[in-house]
Amino acid sequence: MTINRQVRLRFESGAVESLTHVNLSAVRSDGRYLWIAGDETATIERLTADEIGRPAEYAEHVTFPLPDVIKLPGAADEEVDVEGLTRVGPYLWAVGSHSSKRKKLKKEHSDAKAAKRLASVSAEPSRRVLARLAIEDDQPVAKTSDGYHSAALGKPGLIDYLEDDDHLAPFLAIPGKDNGLDIEGIAACGQPGEESLFLGLRGPVLRGWAVVLQLAPRADGDELKLERINGERYVKHFLDIDGLGIRDLCVDGDDLLILAGPSMDLDGPVRVYRWRGAADLQAADVVHRDELVREIDLPFGEGDDHAEGIALLPDNELLVVYDSPAEARLIEPGVVLADVVSLP
Repeated sequence: MTINRQVRLRFESGAVESLTHVNLSAVRSDGRYLWIAGDETATIERLTADEIGRPAEYAEHVTFPLPDVIKLPGAADEEVDVEGLTRVGPYLWAVGSHSSKRKKLKKEHSDAKAAKRLASVSAEPSRRVLARLAIEDDQPVAKTSDGYHSAALGKPGLIDYLEDDDHLAPFLAIPGKDNGLDIEGIAACGQPGEESLFLGLRGPVLRGWAVVLQLAPRADGDELKLERINGERYVKHFLDIDGLGIRDLCVDGDDLLILAGPSMDLDGPVRVYRWRGAADLQAADVVHRDELVREIDLPFGEGDDHAEGIALLPDNELLVVYDSPAEARLIEPGVVLADVVSLP
């Protein structure tokens, strides 16, 4: 795999202070715009390309606080951990990780304190966000002049439905970095208001099989409800992607592109697979390895450069953004480099 070129992503000082530029977790291209999210805020970011088609830089950074347009499951200042973005018509969809969280260790911690922190797990309800953001004049609004409005999944939420799931219920209380439930990708197919959503799970990986959830959210006022698919609130798909978990999903025609990486706190491998015809699925599916196309192997670092998001660009190119970017990507204050690669 050859990197065609690198693109500068230029962030304003507020996002730099929040470390958004070094914690990128989701990206979606949208004409001249790039929608981006970091995993430690409750905001969505928008950057603008310097040239449509073959940009060298995305800049003119604008931040949009999610509490301005939707009701969040946690407090307005709590981390939402947005891990996926996708666009359909007048709507930008966003999903949080829904994961539990284990406290991090620091070098200055004593052995006793380190052990105590490793035993500390929190449920993090603020991360349980699934939202449809109405877009007008290229920004999220509560309601557009045409009557489209933003909405978020209320009660019961996705976690509530999963509590009795044969495969996933045992993993709800396990932190995402420990192969617990961790949503890290979203893709929307279909017409606005009739979307079929695919949620890619980084974890759990079940005996080497990754999991995708398919939902049919429909608006009921400012809340979303899950419409049944063949009598069920969600459909599960199991994919053999060589033991890896799903880091992002991206629609490409009737196919889904899958950014895959380790489910746990490891560096690699990192790959992009193509799931042909996924947009038309209406029933549970077990997708064997020979039904998937391994498109690209992406680079990764040692303790850095973790590919977290992919976005389709013109001319069959793919933009890749990284969490924990290597120092070589931080070329000046507020600027981080993303990669552009070609799909076969």
